[in-house]
Amino acid sequence: MLKLLALDRFTILLIIMVILATIVPVSGLAANIFGVITSGAIAILFFLHGAKLSREAVVQGIMHWKFHVVVFAFTFALFPLLGLLAKPILLPVLGQELYWGFLFMCFLPSTVQSSIAFTSVAKGNVASAVCSASFSNIIGMFITPVLVSFFILGQSQHGFDPTSSIVQITLLLLVPFILGQILRPYIYPYMLKLPGIVKAFDQGTILMVVYGAFSGAVVAGLWQMVSWETLLILTLACSVFLTLIMLLALYIPKWMGFNREDQIAMFFCSSKKTLASGVPMAQILFIGQPLGMIVLPIMIFHQIQLMVCGVIANYWSKHPVDEFKAVEDELQE
Repeated sequence: MLKLLALDRFTILLIIMVILATIVPVSGLAANIFGVITSGAIAILFFLHGAKLSREAVVQGIMHWKFHVVVFAFTFALFPLLGLLAKPILLPVLGQELYWGFLFMCFLPSTVQSSIAFTSVAKGNVASAVCSASFSNIIGMFITPVLVSFFILGQSQHGFDPTSSIVQITLLLLVPFILGQILRPYIYPYMLKLPGIVKAFDQGTILMVVYGAFSGAVVAGLWQMVSWETLLILTLACSVFLTLIMLLALYIPKWMGFNREDQIAMFFCSSKKTLASGVPMAQILFIGQPLGMIVLPIMIFHQIQLMVCGVIANYWSKHPVDEFKAVEDELQE
């Protein structure tokens, strides 16, 4: 338990990037060049994701449509609804930009790698998790900009049109993903020889984007606008929000009669939000906005969800009989 709760290497690197951006932020022409390099890395990352995804798993997972409807409802309906309902509480204490970031987090698709990994560890339905998490990210490239334009930017920028953002996201994320799928027979054998390549590119790309985003935010005066008290409140809000979502993701599939393997996969796919796709989307959607404050909520939520899901997945893998009862009791406490 203590080992799982400890900061992993990626979390430490994220913190280092924030500190580095605070001390030595990239700006001016160097920031523009760094942004182009980062966009290239993002495109390569999604190409690798496309090449890694098994078509057999996709076909098998697609057949389980009821499963995907529930996960889709959690990701793009329940999350946004709860985020909007929390506005009277969060907006006064977080301020407009951080609340926008919190709401943006609610609009994002689920994670891919961690959803599949935790489902596998907990002995859930891996095929459906692969398909659901991947589908969530693909459809999120279109749904997330629409939600952002309607509930965030549409209220602050009169006449904001999400079409251009959708086109940019499609070119940056979806097109490389599809190319990866097309070239999978040629690329995947080499990926098998280098199993850590996607993970390394995934984490490295996120670190680059976080450094660039926080550099711009620091230059714009981020730490003069966000106090330690506000950070504490934001962390608490993310923790409470995750607990509520997890309770619903635990009980609703069980109430609907899904088997244990499906319940496990639904729990992990429905309760998480992606940092890998979220930060690149934020770069495109929030041009001219304080990007550091926009991505701060998803960074905090992402780390909390990984630590909590790691503990739960590890427990379920070792207690196949009473796994849900124990987690229900812990979440209720």
